[in-house]
Amino acid sequence: MQWFDDFFERKTREVAQRTSRRNALARLGRTLLGGAVLFPILPFDRSPQAAPAGHSTSDHAAAAGPTSGGTGTSDDDTSCEYWRYCALDGFLCTCCGGSISQCPAGTEVSKVTWVGTCQNPHENKAYLISYNDCCGVSACARCMCNYNQGERPGYRMGLHNDVNWCMGNKANAYHCTVAAVLGVAEQRPG
Repeated sequence: MQWFDDFFERKTREVAQRTSRRNALARLGRTLLGGAVLFPILPFDRSPQAAPAGHSTSDHAAAAGPTSGGTGTSDDDTSCEYWRYCALDGFLCTCCGGSISQCPAGTEVSKVTWVGTCQNPHENKAYLISYNDCCGVSACARCMCNYNQGERPGYRMGLHNDVNWCMGNKANAYHCTVAAVLGVAEQRPG
């Protein structure tokens, strides 16, 4: 094993004679910067916070027990059964001081969002719904809904709802989610 130690000592001394500390730090910096470009920081998964699919842990819905998921059986926008929530994963802003389409005071809307298509049972029309996280304050922890209708795998971020979309904001703490109607979904000719 002595030959092994001698070999690495000799090679280490040769490298030390040819390079300076400044050069080594510059190379290290380029490597780290290159790694940051190749592997950008992605939004993180917040699915561990979620209740099992089809269950609500909201204050209002807790008495009703498990729910089936945005089926439109309720006109109460603080219930996970409200039709706009068919693809929502998060705390309802209607239970956290906001409205169905506006963030509570002291929070800001996320700069990125995911979109779902939900059926309004009263009009029998499908609507595009923009699910925006409200950011900047710690999690509301009231009226948790987790419905994954139309969700795609995590590598298709615009179609995946288990992401903290607040990562694009300065204050990236997730608080709650709103469900704003974007418009009527066009029907494809079949």
